[in-house]
Amino acid sequence: MPNTLILCDCSGSQKLNAKALATATGSACSRIHTALCTAELGDAATLIKAGSATIACLQERQIFEELADELGVETPAFVDLRDRAGWSDEGEHSAPKMAALLADAARAPQAVSVFDIQSEGQCLIIGPEAVALAAAAQLSEVLTVTVLLESAEDIPLRRDFDVVVGRLRSASGSLGKFVVKIDALQMVQPGGRGAPQLTAPRDGGQSECDIVLDLRGDTPLFHHKRDGYLRADPRHAEAVSKTIFEASQLVGEFEKPFYVALDTLICAHTRSGITGCSNCINTCETGAISADGEHVKIDPLACAGCGGCASVCPSGAITYEAQSFGNLLQRIELMAKTYREAGGSAPRLLVHDTEFGGEMISLSARFGRGLPADVIPLEVEALTTFGHAEMLAALGCGFAAVDLLLTPKTERPPLETALTLALAISDNAAIRLLDITDPDALSEALYGQTIAKPCGAILPFGNRRQVTRLAAKALRGELDAPIALPLGAPHGAVVVDTEKCTLCLSCVSLCPTGALLDNEDTPQLRFQEDACLQCGICSHACPENAITLQPQLDLSDAAFSQRILHEEDPFACISCGSFFGVRSSVERIIGMLADKHPMFTGSDNAKLVQMCDKCRVEAQFGNTTNPFQGGPRPLTRTTEDYLKERET
Repeated sequence: MPNTLILCDCSGSQKLNAKALATATGSACSRIHTALCTAELGDAATLIKAGSATIACLQERQIFEELADELGVETPAFVDLRDRAGWSDEGEHSAPKMAALLADAARAPQAVSVFDIQSEGQCLIIGPEAVALAAAAQLSEVLTVTVLLESAEDIPLRRDFDVVVGRLRSASGSLGKFVVKIDALQMVQPGGRGAPQLTAPRDGGQSECDIVLDLRGDTPLFHHKRDGYLRADPRHAEAVSKTIFEASQLVGEFEKPFYVALDTLICAHTRSGITGCSNCINTCETGAISADGEHVKIDPLACAGCGGCASVCPSGAITYEAQSFGNLLQRIELMAKTYREAGGSAPRLLVHDTEFGGEMISLSARFGRGLPADVIPLEVEALTTFGHAEMLAALGCGFAAVDLLLTPKTERPPLETALTLALAISDNAAIRLLDITDPDALSEALYGQTIAKPCGAILPFGNRRQVTRLAAKALRGELDAPIALPLGAPHGAVVVDTEKCTLCLSCVSLCPTGALLDNEDTPQLRFQEDACLQCGICSHACPENAITLQPQLDLSDAAFSQRILHEEDPFACISCGSFFGVRSSVERIIGMLADKHPMFTGSDNAKLVQMCDKCRVEAQFGNTTNPFQGGPRPLTRTTEDYLKERET
């Protein structure tokens, strides 16, 4: 917790209980100021100079940062208590909520690995001739510009930027490493009198650039945010000017986070060419994830950091590094615990992003009813990282309800799938996706919600599968049967048709998690449900189509034990008596070959099928029809033999 919490009631517009906050957070609180950013700025300077301070205001953050810079001291920390709690119809009862927000703000930020991107300023501009050439003229002083026109009536004579004519076929890559392919490419031929001449058109032209400025006003080249790709409607001069300015700043060395990490050893994408789980590939809107042998690979340059891949990965092979699963659980658990310790009883969680969600909450607080006193906002890096495990964990930690405030740009499918799964596991708990763009409507939805008593408090620990199971047990208690889940869920059982299964065990050899096992001593197929990802590799690999998947979540301890799905008696070798193979399979083969195949008619060859590998080889070696038998071995010849032949 911060050593000193600097409070201000913002001209008396909110009520603050300094004593309650000090008790709940264990921090010293300043007196409650009224105009900290103006008339009482001197008091702010004194408190900031003392060090280890947190200012409970975000609106005037710049003022306090500049003040700290003038004083030559460490910049204070900041937390928003006004918009998120104080400015509310229930602001008088928001002390527990403020304590929870302070506890969350006091946590050390998570370190994120980054890598460098180098941009030399090579810019490709596409769009209508007039707008594109005008933009090129402005950018040519700071960037190396090439303009791509579909047709050109009047190619400019100026040489401070290049002009090519052609049709853009495709574009890939990201800032510092775009690759574009152009058909019907024509380039300007230098020299000569009169208007510039173009080369003959040719298809398949390819080039690289650092920045792409798209002024077509048409369908974007990329369906998701892509670093270095800027676009504007050519009909809006202000938007074009803003985009030109942004492009001019994209020169030099930049840092980009490694948003996600991949553990290829536990990836269940493919085995032996059989495709299993493709959730991450299907979820990624940027095309940053692709198949690479038996696992997937992630292009960090193309990754936009939405985190949807991590939330749908059943094995945990992909993890979101910008805010790890464990870090998010700690935040949720800390906020719920602090809220209860400060006197609250049934908090609700509102998950939102920084830009859209933060603005919605601010507008609701300033001009509307604000958030209810029991609704704790949780700001996350990306909404799509909040999957079914996080939803259930929040309920298990003591939140009575969980709402996700969607943005106009949010990818709906991953969250809708996560919601469906979370509702099935929790038996339709209070979990919602709020697709709201009006601040007043947001307040109305939150104030009008009916909630049940929270289940209690668990200690969320482990990976996503473990936390899901832990939260489900807290929410549902002891059940007589497994919870039925929707198709595609990452939990479930394997059902084997014993009439079809021949115990070839191809499913065992390909199972990526070891959920399917054999028995070295006897023909047997075993299964451990807790390890099953429902990837489907086993069902696709089964030559007899004897395996089907059954999505479910078994909360009993039986899910951790191995159970027998199918077993048969082994066949005893007629020669040595040792066991090998499956009795039914051997007998079936004998029945299929006897008196039907010329090799096994009127001979003892049928007995070979009833022998183990060792005895079968020995029997064939001594047989007159031994397929391994060669011709007579030639006599050894010496030098004396050759000399005698010459003499005769």
